[in-house]
Amino acid sequence: MTNEELILNIEKALQEIRPFLNSDGGDISLVSIEDEKHVKVRFEGACTGCSVNQMTLRAGVETTIKRYAPQIETVVNIG
Repeated sequence: MTNEELILNIEKALQEIRPFLNSDGGDISLVSIEDEKHVKVRFEGACTGCSVNQMTLRAGVETTIKRYAPQIETVVNIG
């Protein structure tokens, strides 16, 4: 998978997650991809101060991104 395809797949994953975050007044954006296996995202809006955003990151965001891009090893929020 090329770097462009990887970015596109991760953006597709974020598009799948976004409606759930939007319904709670939040959002998420892709910040960077390092070594084609480490993703940095930024929670926005209500998600920045949410007490369960780490659970959302692991259970929702990371799982969905890995489904679209299996080579991804880590997903971190740089908030």
